Amino acid sequence: MSLDKKPQTMKPLTAANKLGIYLPAAPEEFRNDPISRTELDELRTNPPQWLTELRRTGPFPRDIVARKLGVSNSGLTRAGVSDSLTADEIAALLADPPEWLIRERESYAAVRAEDERAQAKEAERRAATNRSAKGF
Repeated sequence: MSLDKKPQTMKPLTAANKLGIYLPAAPEEFRNDPISRTELDELRTNPPQWLTELRRTGPFPRDIVARKLGVSNSGLTRAGVSDSLTADEIAALLADPPEWLIRERESYAAVRAEDERAQAKEAERRAATNRSAKGF
């Protein structure tokens, strides 16, 4: 007596997040139907034209816009940037950065530098603890 397993599915928003695409820009059939893990794997390995085009030109989801601009999601919010931007819009911002983008990039770089410094200090502390535990 064998029971057929029902394939695991996910909501379109979850699949879009895993694919790094902006859900409202995806085709209607993708937005309206649950996606199985097998279908997601197939989209990853053999992306259809619409997926390739979305990944190339956008519009991109907020987290990818932030990464491409070198700012945080909070920085986008402070600047009043919409949920999504296209590749052309991002390129235009990078080519002639407005004051808010310069400021947010500097702030984000400072935060990243501080995080790296704190991680290095923690790694150094752990190494010292390990050496003292081993009797060195």
